[in-house]
Amino acid sequence: MTYQFAVLTQQQSEAIAYTWHYEGDYAFYDMEADKDDLAEFVDAEQRGQSVFAITSDGELVGFVSVTQPDAETVDLGLGMKPNLTGNGSGRTFVTSILDFVNTTYAPRRITLSVAAFNLRAIRVYEVCGFKQTGSFQQPTNGSTFTFIQMERQESPQNRAF
Repeated sequence: MTYQFAVLTQQQSEAIAYTWHYEGDYAFYDMEADKDDLAEFVDAEQRGQSVFAITSDGELVGFVSVTQPDAETVDLGLGMKPNLTGNGSGRTFVTSILDFVNTTYAPRRITLSVAAFNLRAIRVYEVCGFKQTGSFQQPTNGSTFTFIQMERQESPQNRAF
């Protein structure tokens, strides 16, 4: 599957926020599960130019939020369309995001955080070269949850110059 990246439009943002619903424990990732996250995601001004739609054959299949906490680091937040999760396409999806980030931002390291219960995503991230670096407690979705911090060091050949 080939993926394309473009700044997320308002229409795409609202489709993700209001129609993407995950099953079981993964409902944790529904945008509507946290009012603050929802408000930030659907507000074009807050979202800015740092959230990208991921499409394949014209279909919205995911998104990635990119922030740069310092000159050498890119921090990711990402999501895959619910009906595409759990079917073995995670590695290709994450690899395409890493390629996009390396080409666009040329970071020395890439970080992300993932809910500790999401072992499926943690496995994908580890296969894609991320290492667990710590954990923290985060209030969200009406409670406090444990998140795992992960990091991937980028080799010079992966970085655009």
